[in-house]
Amino acid sequence: MSHLRGAAIVALGFIFYSPVSLAAEAIGEAVRIRTEVRGASGPLAVKDPVYRDERILTSKSGLGQFVFRDGTKLAVGWGSSVVIDKFVFDDSNNLQKLSLRATKGTFRWVSGKSKSTAYEILTPAGTIGVRGTAFDFYVGGDGTTAVVLLNGEASFCGPGGCKQLTRRCDCVIANRNGNVTDARRVNRRVLETLGNEGALPFLSGNQQLSGGLGWIGGGCSIRAALPIPQTQQERFTPPEKKQAPPQKPPPKPEKPEKPPPRPDKPEKPPRPEEPEKPPRPEKPEEPREPERPRQERDRPREGSRNND
Repeated sequence: MSHLRGAAIVALGFIFYSPVSLAAEAIGEAVRIRTEVRGASGPLAVKDPVYRDERILTSKSGLGQFVFRDGTKLAVGWGSSVVIDKFVFDDSNNLQKLSLRATKGTFRWVSGKSKSTAYEILTPAGTIGVRGTAFDFYVGGDGTTAVVLLNGEASFCGPGGCKQLTRRCDCVIANRNGNVTDARRVNRRVLETLGNEGALPFLSGNQQLSGGLGWIGGGCSIRAALPIPQTQQERFTPPEKKQAPPQKPPPKPEKPEKPPPRPDKPEKPPRPEEPEKPPRPEKPEEPREPERPRQERDRPREGSRNND
């Protein structure tokens, strides 16, 4: 008897103190596992069940996709920790409450067929209210939280009040102190504000999702919100839309090189100086006729004709 009693105590202890109780209710299953994703009982594989109150952890490169019983889909990106806090059905087997508590990491949520009031996501900075919605959210190590709306509507309520997300690609950022930004379109600056380039891996393309979770983020891609460099633009352009590269104009004929400069002409030798011409001799003055005395001058010369 004592042996049976001891075995029963051991069995009860295993049930109550094991990481996953045998009586725990399976509320969903894993549909995709990449690298390493762990549950309460160890590493998870595809089609493994997940349980209420179970913590799901992913490695620095891990990725897990899960589907819950009401059709809700959850993707858990790298370096994440989340607990399925509540999963309650009413008497009609309809989901009454699904509550997640996200401690850190990156996530994508797509609501199932239950009423929007049944869903609640708790973060260190506040609570995300779900209204028939799809969205991405990120929780940093310091509790800073970012929410990006992909479809439907959502709200974020913290100590500083509530913000509504009503337009596709709306984003809000909140911290533990109660500060919440106004809703604005998500872009690359959000990652700079969060201080983590890997904060929204499903929108930036750093982690790829499958099935219905993969396509729903189209149009809010952070890559699409940025100017794409020419090299990447050519890579992402479909072949049928590619245009023929513009033809380059024919090269202009090269100008002939200038002929080499002519050699300088030799300087002409200076002309020899002409010898100075001797001065012309002065002509001797003709002897003048001696002057006659005045009486003789008044007297006509001999042989002259007297006109009187």
